[in-house]
Amino acid sequence: MIVVEHLTKYYGEYPAVRDVTFEVPKGRVVGFLGPNGAGKSTTMRILAGFLTATSGRASIAGKDVFSDPIAVRRNIGYMPESCPLYPELRVEEYLKFRAGLKGLGWGARRKRIDYVVERCWLKDVRRQLIGTLSKGYRQRVGLADSLLADPPVLILDEPTAGLDPTQIRETRKLIRELGREHTMLLSTHILSEVEMACDSVIIIYQGQVIEDGTLEAVRHKHKNQNLEEIFVRLTGQEGI
Repeated sequence: MIVVEHLTKYYGEYPAVRDVTFEVPKGRVVGFLGPNGAGKSTTMRILAGFLTATSGRASIAGKDVFSDPIAVRRNIGYMPESCPLYPELRVEEYLKFRAGLKGLGWGARRKRIDYVVERCWLKDVRRQLIGTLSKGYRQRVGLADSLLADPPVLILDEPTAGLDPTQIRETRKLIRELGREHTMLLSTHILSEVEMACDSVIIIYQGQVIEDGTLEAVRHKHKNQNLEEIFVRLTGQEGI
């Protein structure tokens, strides 16, 4: 569902992403890991059509990210690390606006909004101004937005950022449930979340992929160490 080949992105002379290649099969939930500045968010933004690449190829659901970006966006739900929400709109108003942009008709729009509000625990704030919400609630609005059009592919950049432990646990459960219906590329700072919610892992360091495989295969390769031990061994860093 996601194919990336020799993807490279330069900012001036700085290579944020260098020759990145990986694939995400249909129905797989993949943890995309790396230290801060490793190139995770840059790669995700390229796949979501918000950045162009310097070189390389990428496709989602068989659609070329660079030559057919509109078709790609119809097939993905993208949640950036910092969701660009409209603080002057109420949660329900924002979701109606976003559903319209995504081409949902009036009947389908109401049903999907009710669905994502329920799934993302927004019922208590659906008529509240977004600008008055905590960061955790704003993250949930961003997650709800990514689910509106029921896309086959979800690209989630730090979906649990700003959530309390109970919300993190509920989000982890939701990710596992969504993984039965969607192909997912998930970036997170919490390595234990990846072990609990993901099938496979991609580790990127200094703009390059340094590990890629199922969790079982990666653990076996590294003598059954846990993911945190593997991450530290490969990157020399204690956290992401």
